[in-house]
Amino acid sequence: MITVMEKSTPGMLAVHATGKLTDDDYQDIWIPALEAVIERNGKARALLYMDADFKGWELKALWQDAKFGLRHRKDFSKLAVVGGPDWARWGVKLGELLMDCEVRLYEPERLDEAMSWATAP
Repeated sequence: MITVMEKSTPGMLAVHATGKLTDDDYQDIWIPALEAVIERNGKARALLYMDADFKGWELKALWQDAKFGLRHRKDFSKLAVVGGPDWARWGVKLGELLMDCEVRLYEPERLDEAMSWATAP
């Protein structure tokens, strides 16, 4: 499940991921929210917080993530990834090769620092 975090701003979308992410999470929350930030600002800053209960993606959700990421690879200026299992963080680092933005990984106890970095223009 994905939920938009209260600390999101008009230029930065922060989401909390827990459990297994579904296609509905992408279609109903993640993609529309990111597209709104991109439309409003030209580029998006984003923060993905994966809590200790994060279990990954359903196959269809993973496909949605890949399609969206490729279509919008130049539409991000920053991506902060907080927490998550090692395999998910490794996947983020691989995805960074396709994106035209700065990506930083943070441990869960550094969520506030990640939020400050992602929020700054």
